[in-house]
Amino acid sequence: MQPTIAIITDDPGWHGQQLVSAFEKLGYRSVYVSLTECCLQPRPSGLPIYLPGFTEQLPTAVFVRGVPGGSLEEVVFYLSVLHALKRCHIPVYNNAVAIERSVDKGMTSFLLHQAGLPTPPAWILRDRTAATEIVKQQLAQGYQMVSKPLFGSQGEGVRRFQKTTDVLWLSSTRGIFYLQQFVDCLSADYSDIRVFVIHHRVIAAMRRCGGKSWLNNVARGALCTPIPVEAELAELAIAATQVLDMDYAGVDIIQTQQGYTIIEVNSVPAWKGLQSVCHFAIADFLAEDLHQRYLLSC
Repeated sequence: MQPTIAIITDDPGWHGQQLVSAFEKLGYRSVYVSLTECCLQPRPSGLPIYLPGFTEQLPTAVFVRGVPGGSLEEVVFYLSVLHALKRCHIPVYNNAVAIERSVDKGMTSFLLHQAGLPTPPAWILRDRTAATEIVKQQLAQGYQMVSKPLFGSQGEGVRRFQKTTDVLWLSSTRGIFYLQQFVDCLSADYSDIRVFVIHHRVIAAMRRCGGKSWLNNVARGALCTPIPVEAELAELAIAATQVLDMDYAGVDIIQTQQGYTIIEVNSVPAWKGLQSVCHFAIADFLAEDLHQRYLLSC
């Protein structure tokens, strides 16, 4: 039977097609799987985990392209499926531990700070009164602030606070406030750097410029330009992925007057924008890394 890769995603789209093609070159068949349709079934006989499309045996490996949101119970369940697959000796790329550490922006900030890596000061808390006071205090000290959903991507739900009256718009996400000091970039335009790392190696990097918007997400129309990766930038991005123990990641970095600082680390990063300024197929590097490190030795 042909070895098969389960690509975990609810929206295959362009990224899914890229991965299917990349795995096909290496001799693997691919099946899209949504975690919402999976099932844990501990019992005396049969497979302990049900994945749609895998009724007779579990996949050769799992590539995590996306984890759906939901209630606490739903998210815990989705991660439990990934944990269970690893316990069944199925390679999971990125695994549940890496995703847990990075999907929670608060834990990402905590771990980066504990490791001594440059990252903006952040506050994660539940009390609205305390959160409001933190924003006011930071504004009074000359710092702008940003609030973000604890779980989220592509700039959704992100708000910037530049003056005291802006605090009126401060709101939590499901009862939790994630606050981070706003970081001014060195250049005149709003921009940041996305560094794509695969197993402790920088594959490519680009500068994302939001133009008139301070949000630099490609999904919001940011312009992408390739940049050379100097040693300091590469070392910082790689160190971030090592702290979070990731197979692959998109590390968002801003260059300030004081140097580089890490804004976010994404464990299921999109790469369509980066691919538009690269002369090689990023998906091929991802598939090859999974193949070389996890499957050749099996």
